[in-house]
Amino acid sequence: MMYVVVLANQKGGVGKSTLTGHLAVEASRSSRGPVVVLDTDPQASSADWWNAREAQDIAFAAVEDVTGLAAQLKELEAAGFKLAFIDTPPQATDTIQAVVDCADVVVIPTRPSPHDLRSVGRTVELCENAGVRPLFVINGAAQRAKITTEAVMALSVYGAVCPVIIHQRTDFASSMTDGRSVQELDAESRSAGEVSNLWDYVSSQLKRVKK
Repeated sequence: MMYVVVLANQKGGVGKSTLTGHLAVEASRSSRGPVVVLDTDPQASSADWWNAREAQDIAFAAVEDVTGLAAQLKELEAAGFKLAFIDTPPQATDTIQAVVDCADVVVIPTRPSPHDLRSVGRTVELCENAGVRPLFVINGAAQRAKITTEAVMALSVYGAVCPVIIHQRTDFASSMTDGRSVQELDAESRSAGEVSNLWDYVSSQLKRVKK
């Protein structure tokens, strides 16, 4: 049985690709694999990250056409994969809807800013269309910023908000440049701890999915 985790937000620059890679690595490290990453974003950030990666613990599957994604996922499940993480593009509504329709859990990374919070409604609608409850993750937060608490309260109206906050740190960007993750740069770092806790929470939500 394979579970599908989709990272989606119609606003760009919220960290979908970064969290896709980091969650995939953490899931594999937690022995929840085999894990496969798919990238439906024309910018191909997740694909570029995977191509730069030396470790062979995570597979990658190219998506030629999202209209055939459901069939492709069934093939990956038949091949023995247990988890699929799918990165999505910003703004391409039809594309994102086709991907969200295949999801067991939709993770919506959101930066704690008024502009980001105002834009989440469009992505929530896609989740509602697919009958999937969204899971929000505050990403790129400043330390001890009041707006982060306000963002959690605002997002809770739409769906579940992960209690783990991902803070803005340079090691996230540094690790992605050569296909690694913060866990692999320094397993004892605060960033690595946040990613580990984030995966624990996403994993707990997957256990509630009835297949």
